[in-house]
Amino acid sequence: MTQNDAPLQSFPDGQTVLSVRHWDDRLFSFRVTRPRSLRFRSGEFIMIGLPGNNGKPILRAYSIASPFWDEELEFYSIKVRDGPLTSRLQRIMPGESVIVKTKPTGTLVLDALLPGRRLWMISTGTGVAPFASLMREPETYEKFDKVILTQTCRQKSELAYGEDLADGLPDDPLVGEEATRKFVRYATTTREQSEQMGRITSLIETGELFDGLGVAGFDPAVDRVMICGSMALNLDMKKILEDRGFSEGANSKPGEYVVERAFVD
Repeated sequence: MTQNDAPLQSFPDGQTVLSVRHWDDRLFSFRVTRPRSLRFRSGEFIMIGLPGNNGKPILRAYSIASPFWDEELEFYSIKVRDGPLTSRLQRIMPGESVIVKTKPTGTLVLDALLPGRRLWMISTGTGVAPFASLMREPETYEKFDKVILTQTCRQKSELAYGEDLADGLPDDPLVGEEATRKFVRYATTTREQSEQMGRITSLIETGELFDGLGVAGFDPAVDRVMICGSMALNLDMKKILEDRGFSEGANSKPGEYVVERAFVD
């Protein structure tokens, strides 16, 4: 048995796996204990991983899918057969350990946005993870009158994680009442037939997204947009928004939209 195949035990920076859920053959989520020293803002990411050969850790950036107030940490991941990390991470079991670093960072935070009335969270694939945190963040509903999550995936099964989160919002002890009034989820597929199909960028350009939700199109005076997904989505959304007068924000200089560039293997 090689070191990479050995059962995971405790190691430096290790946190205990509490639960694992496989959503389909490509996606899974898991919860681990939270380091006592970790403080983060909803929407940020940290480095997590597993020990590699010769004790050198294999680390990747993962958005924290749980809100800042949660006593546990949740992560949502794709399964990559030959991925240096995810090929092993997808086999973790409760009671085993995962390396969790305690230096959070990222631009998908409310502080990086100027005040507005409507918040859009545009995601593809596992890009929904930081929004899983923000949709359970009380400040999100304090700052915005409407919160819209768009989730686009190839297959219907890949939408299940976001659907489960949205279904649970009304019962959330901190945001349930506000979310019931303000939160909307708009999900589409690009390959498998579903009720709503199409790339989110195409639906924005044609206006079908806004017609379907019964809202006006993007307006930098009222709309704030967060983007997390593939590089193609990030670039296309940046052009769409900047053509409409939106400026990109950052922690040091808030703007009308922000985009995350951290990826996992």
